[in-house]
Amino acid sequence: MKEGISRRVLENVYGSRREEVERQQQRYRMLEEWFEKCFGAGEKSFFSVPGRTEIGGNHTDHNHGRVLAAGINLDTIAVARPNKDNKVILYSEGYDRPFEVSLDTLTPRAAEEGSTAALIRGVAARLQEWGYRPGGFNACVSSEVPAGLGLSSSAAIEVLFGAILSALYNQGRIPPDVLARAGQYAENVFFGKPCGLMDQMACATGGIIAIDFKDPQKPLVEKIDFDFESRSCALLIVDTGGGHADLTADYAAIPGEMKAVAGMLGGKVCRDVDEAALLKNLSRLRAGPGDRAVLRALHFFRENQRVSLQAEALRQNDFQRFLALVNASGNSSFKALQNIYSTENVREQSVSLALILTEGFIEEHCPGRAACRVHGGGFAGTIQLFLPREFVERYTAYMHGFCGPEKIVPAAIRPYGAIHLGGTD
Repeated sequence: MKEGISRRVLENVYGSRREEVERQQQRYRMLEEWFEKCFGAGEKSFFSVPGRTEIGGNHTDHNHGRVLAAGINLDTIAVARPNKDNKVILYSEGYDRPFEVSLDTLTPRAAEEGSTAALIRGVAARLQEWGYRPGGFNACVSSEVPAGLGLSSSAAIEVLFGAILSALYNQGRIPPDVLARAGQYAENVFFGKPCGLMDQMACATGGIIAIDFKDPQKPLVEKIDFDFESRSCALLIVDTGGGHADLTADYAAIPGEMKAVAGMLGGKVCRDVDEAALLKNLSRLRAGPGDRAVLRALHFFRENQRVSLQAEALRQNDFQRFLALVNASGNSSFKALQNIYSTENVREQSVSLALILTEGFIEEHCPGRAACRVHGGGFAGTIQLFLPREFVERYTAYMHGFCGPEKIVPAAIRPYGAIHLGGTD
C-alpha cells in the first residue's frame, strides 16, 4: 500500500500465504483510493471486522442457553477519518449515494427503520449512554461477508461502527463486549429487528467463543484456543438456494414453543427447567403445547449440553469427538428442532436435500473425518460443513447437480475480532 498497512499486520490478520496477503493489500489500496476520491488526502485509519459462523447451539440463545460461535476470515473493512461536523458520512459498496447521519440527535427515527442510518445512530446513542464519546467521521466501507448466508453481515457492520468510534474518539478503549451490546441495541431499537447477542459478540471478539446466556444481561464469554488449520480441515458454507418466502412465523414458533413448555413447568424459558421435569410431565405437555413443542424443548436441553461437550472436546484437542458432536447437533436440528424446511412449503426442501447429499459424500469418502449440519436459523439458506481439505474439490464436483461452485463458500476461523489496523497521514 502507498503508505500503508504493513505486510506484517496483514499477515497477522489474514495469514501468511503470499497470494492472500497481496490480495488484501490490493483490496485496502482500492478502498483507500476511493476514500481519497470522496474525501481528499490526509490522515486515515483502517478497520476490519469478521463475519461469524455458528458452530453449536442451534436456537438455544433465545431460551438463555449456550452457543459456540467463531469469527471468520470473510470480513467487512473500512477507511475512516474524524470530521468536525458531528456527522457520519459513509460510502458503502453497492449504494449510489452516501449515508449521512447527524449525531446531534440520538433518538430512534421511524423513517430510518431498516436502514444503515438507523444502525449508525443506534450504535452512537448506546455508546454515549454508557459514557463513551460519539463523534462525526467520514468513511468508505467494503465487505466480503456475503449477505443472506447467515454469516452476520449486519452484525459485522454494526460492530464496525462502534470500532471506528472507539479508535477515533475513545483511545480504542471500548471493549469487545460493549461493541457487541451497542450493535445489538442499535438493531433492536433503532433498526427495528429483534436479535440476540451471539452474532455481534462473535464478530467483536473473533476466534472460537463459547457464550453462556443464562443471564442474558451478563453473558459469560470464553475464548477457546484451537487451531483448525493444523487439522487441514476446510470450513464450507453451502448456499442451498432456498425460497425467499416470508419465514418469520417459522422462526418465531421455535422460541414460542420452547417457552410454552417452560411455562407449563414453572419457568419462563427452557434454561429455567430441565429434561427430567419434561419427562415427568410428558403427557400433560403433549396435550398442551403439543408434540413438536416437546421435541423442540428436548432439542434445547440436549443441544445446550452438547455445546459444553463441543467446547471441552476442542480444549482437549479431540477433533474427532468434536466432529461427532457437530453431526449430533445436525441430527437433533432435523429430528427434534425441525428447522430444516417449512411446513408451509413442503415441496421445497433445499436444506434437507443438501444435507442428505453431503452425508452421502461423507459416508463414501471420509467417514468419521467430516461433519455437517444446518447453519443458523434454518428452514432455508445454508448448511455448514467441516471437510478434510483434500476432498473439497471432489465435493464441489459431486454437488454440481445441486449447486454451482459459487454456492460453496470457503471460510476459515480467524483469531481477531474487531480490529483497528492502524492509520496513515
